[in-house]
Amino acid sequence: MKLPLNSRLVLALAAAVAVSGCLTTGTGTTAMAGAAAGGTSVDAAANLERCDEPLGTIAVDDGRAADWYGQFGSATQVTSIEPLLRLAVQQSNCFVITSVGNLRTDSRLSRITDTQRNSGEYRAGSKQQKGQRVAADYYLEPQIIINNDSVGAVGGALGGLISGAVGAVAGGLQSKVSVVTLSLFDIRSAVQIAASEGSSTATNYGAALGAFGGSAGGALGGFSRTPEGKATVAAFMDAYNKMVVSLRSYKAQEVKGGLGRGGKLKVN
Repeated sequence: MKLPLNSRLVLALAAAVAVSGCLTTGTGTTAMAGAAAGGTSVDAAANLERCDEPLGTIAVDDGRAADWYGQFGSATQVTSIEPLLRLAVQQSNCFVITSVGNLRTDSRLSRITDTQRNSGEYRAGSKQQKGQRVAADYYLEPQIIINNDSVGAVGGALGGLISGAVGAVAGGLQSKVSVVTLSLFDIRSAVQIAASEGSSTATNYGAALGAFGGSAGGALGGFSRTPEGKATVAAFMDAYNKMVVSLRSYKAQEVKGGLGRGGKLKVN
C-alpha cells in the first residue's frame, strides 16, 4: 500500500533526523523550560547549572539594539532571546534579575512609577517614594556570532533507501549551526568579569519541503520555521552553563599597582 504524501514526508524527515542527530530540546519547546519564582525553580532543564546562593543583581541586555537582532528574528521567527535568558538565570539562582537592560520593560515600569507617585490619584501609604529601585551589580550581554550557518547536507547517507520526491527531501536537509557568546561585566568598574561561548546545531527543513510544493510545505511548515531558533536558544543555554561553571570557581584578576593605573606593559 502506498502511503499518502504527507506520511511519506514525515517518515523521510524522521529517518533524516535519525541520521543527522537533530537538536533535542527535551520536554519543553526550547532548551529552556519551566518556571521560576524567587529562588524556587520548577521544571527547569535537567542540565541547567545552578548556584547555591545568588552572586548579586544583574541587568540582562534585551539585544534589541544589537546588529544581529532584526536579521535573526526574520530568519528564525524567534521574537526575543532575553526572556528565556532571564528564565535560565533565575532558575539557576546565580543572580537576582532587575528590569534594567530591557529598554521596554524598564521604560514601562518607570512610567507606572511616575504615574502612581505624582498623579495624586493613589492611596496614602502606597509607598511610591523615591529610593526603592534595586541597582544592578552586573550586566549580561548576549551576542549571536554565527547565525544558522550551513555545515553541509545530512541526507546523503539515506542514499537508495528513499526514492523520488521523498528522497529529494532527505537530500535537501542541511545541518545548521548557531554560535553565541555571553559577556558579564561589573557595572561599577565596567570590567569584564566573565565570557563564554555556546553552540548548537539543528536540521533545516526549509529547502527540502520545497520538493513537495505549497500544500505539503504548509502542512509541515513548523519543521522549517523552528529548528534554527531552537538551536540558538540551546546555544545560549550552553554558553550560560559554561559561564556558571567558571563563576563557581571565580578568582578576581589582579594587576600590580591597581587596575587602570598604567599596567605592567610600560612604554619608553
